[in-house]
Amino acid sequence: MKTQVVIVGAGPAGTLLSHLLGRAGVSHVVLEQQSRAYVLARIRAGVLEWGSVEILRDAGLAERMDREGQVHDTINIAWRGSEMLSIDSHELLGRRMMAYGQTNIQEDLYEAVDAAGNTIIFEAHDVQISDPARRPSVTFVANGVSERIDCDFVAGCDGSHGVSRTAIPASVRTEFEKDYPFGWLGILSETPPLPHLLYANHQRGFALCSMRNPMLSRYYVQCPLTDTIDDWPDDRFWTELLTRIPADKAALIETGPSIEKSIAPLRSFASEPMRYGSLFLAGDAAHIVPPTGAKGLNLAISDVHYLARAFVDHYQRGDDGYLDSYSEMASRRVWGAMRFSWSLTMLLHRFPDMSDFDQRAQEQELYHLSTSQSAQIAFAEQYVGLPLEV
Repeated sequence: MKTQVVIVGAGPAGTLLSHLLGRAGVSHVVLEQQSRAYVLARIRAGVLEWGSVEILRDAGLAERMDREGQVHDTINIAWRGSEMLSIDSHELLGRRMMAYGQTNIQEDLYEAVDAAGNTIIFEAHDVQISDPARRPSVTFVANGVSERIDCDFVAGCDGSHGVSRTAIPASVRTEFEKDYPFGWLGILSETPPLPHLLYANHQRGFALCSMRNPMLSRYYVQCPLTDTIDDWPDDRFWTELLTRIPADKAALIETGPSIEKSIAPLRSFASEPMRYGSLFLAGDAAHIVPPTGAKGLNLAISDVHYLARAFVDHYQRGDDGYLDSYSEMASRRVWGAMRFSWSLTMLLHRFPDMSDFDQRAQEQELYHLSTSQSAQIAFAEQYVGLPLEV
């Protein structure tokens, strides 16, 4: 087979890139190791920066999002069990956010690429990228048959465990990594959420109250990495969550059986460059951020926005300016999100080796944030997302 772009990975990054390239008439094929049902079953992020909302709207993907998504503009942070600060991004910046689950976005994307007739080959195994520096080809096995696709470019959107990043020679790659000594236990519950995001720094650990829709809540508590799901029956989870947030907010939470439960370690990771010859990385293939700042899905969307623009300019106008600047431009946004997610993680969690000094300094930072409008503006700018580069 021959095509212009091979996209490895059919998660949100790869499928959005397929949709954008298809609309621009750029020929492409998408390869996905897992089944379609497996991809749709993954429970991930749910808070969109407004820039991400606008990208999805411009791509014609907003009908369901605008109907079912929850627009909100307030981030609450609690500490010491009772202290509370509230940051209103619309009041400070005139900008809002959207709560809309990644699973819904993935469903919308699959419907769009199906309608357009774009090619996604699911359960494509043993994917290998050859000669990525010059004239690449991609081989894989599907339905027991070995296949090869020759192409101009490869877009690696296959996540942190995919083959794309490692197709860049180790001598060329620089990787940055930080692991955190705890995880997040998260549940989904078919109960009405709190009206606004609520983060909590408590002596027993971090907690977060988030939302997906008016009858679907997402809650998290910090837990040891050695814990398993079996250690956390629903009753224990609800007791711990309600203990870690202020009593007046806890009284508003409606508990119920969990419909999904998982434990995720927290990690910061970045790989540079995001381009090697004809191979480009986007999304989790190039970077992982802790979920504290709600940046993972938004970074994938901004990467794809930059990369689609670059491919379209190359094919429609013969202009490679955006291709040549992709890695540097995308990395600037990645590191802004990386720093913000790291700083928020350090601010809101209890670390196993924290001293009394560390704790007082953390509380003072929260106090400063609660009393300084300038600090709140800087926080809100980063949380709702800085403007995309043009």
